[in-house]
Amino acid sequence: MFERAALIHYHEIGLKGRNRSMFERRLRDNLVVALAGLPAETAQRFSSRLLVRVTDPARLDEVCRQVADTPGVSYAAAAYVCSRDEHDMNAAALMAVREVPGASTFAVEARRSNTDHPVSSAEMNRIIGQHIVDATGLKVDLSAPDVTCFVEVVQGDAFVFSRKFPGIGGLPVGTAGTVISLLSAGIDSPVASWRLMKRGAVVVGVHFSGRPQTADTSERLVTEIGSALSRYGGIARIYVVPFGELQREIALAVPPDLRVLLYRRLMVRVAEEFAGFERARALVTGESLGQVASQTLENIAAVDDATTLPVLRPLIGTDKLEIIAEARRIGTYELSTMGHTDCCTLFMPRTPATRASVYEVRDAEADLEVDRMVTDAVASAEFVDFPCPAYHPPERLPEGVVAAGVR
Repeated sequence: MFERAALIHYHEIGLKGRNRSMFERRLRDNLVVALAGLPAETAQRFSSRLLVRVTDPARLDEVCRQVADTPGVSYAAAAYVCSRDEHDMNAAALMAVREVPGASTFAVEARRSNTDHPVSSAEMNRIIGQHIVDATGLKVDLSAPDVTCFVEVVQGDAFVFSRKFPGIGGLPVGTAGTVISLLSAGIDSPVASWRLMKRGAVVVGVHFSGRPQTADTSERLVTEIGSALSRYGGIARIYVVPFGELQREIALAVPPDLRVLLYRRLMVRVAEEFAGFERARALVTGESLGQVASQTLENIAAVDDATTLPVLRPLIGTDKLEIIAEARRIGTYELSTMGHTDCCTLFMPRTPATRASVYEVRDAEADLEVDRMVTDAVASAEFVDFPCPAYHPPERLPEGVVAAGVR
């Protein structure tokens, strides 16, 4: 009887000024890729909202869920699209209320965005509410109803719904530039990467594998993690760097207690090299203050000394239980807890330094051929791409860097 659509509301985009249309266009373009393969038309922008019409109403919930998982969306509503005629709005409202089985109480929240509609919001509440009472016998409860029927009169149409799919909020991917994430197959760094996606950044991962000293399990897992994160449209590419031989070289040349910090310093230098041709403005890590020995304030400073780029640590004040809960929510936890051996476990000292100074690590690093090691690391990299509409791949890559596939 009525057309079905996902009515999309956003919050943070609405706070923008003259450039708000740019954020809206970016969100619309991201939704095109997010909804690929689903029975959905291209999103339409209107009156601080987006609307995605569906061609198969039976899959409307599936469309709404995918929309809700797109950064920038406050919520997606499974809406009936009808005229502003009182009869049509009453009929749509009755259908929307009946979508929530077992309800015994209800409320109506109607509002008009255009004052050319002759009926006020309060009067629409009364008319539609009375129609629902007469048709169903449900009782009105304005404080804690079992179901709320929302009616939005916008421009030439009315949108009626009772079910909302909460979104992840934030800003559309592609509105905050590109970052390089030091992405492991563990729990923390995927969550850190997801948080940057939610703030509008395109994330390019760099994974340091223990190969050839370890198996390639972590590489396969990190690719699966990338596929899980690609649901949110923010992961563009993951570079995989075999790091085992370089770690061995460091382990043989530096004091044991400083090995981990020297590994980390080389990693951020390699990540900075990738940032150069990816036009990235910052690095991202999954570090949480005090979680392990390398994550004390002194050691963090010693690692940051090796790069000129900002190092973003979105988990720095988050405890492990909070990180685990968020990993579960975004769908990476099960993958991150699968057994694997990565470079973090290679050549680990029995007692790593917890309060190293910048001067100590610089002295320990002096005999290493750092520039050559960075060049070797980059040249050995392979990469996998993921669908990300906001990503513009570099026109040229360093010699030796090769594509390993597309997910």
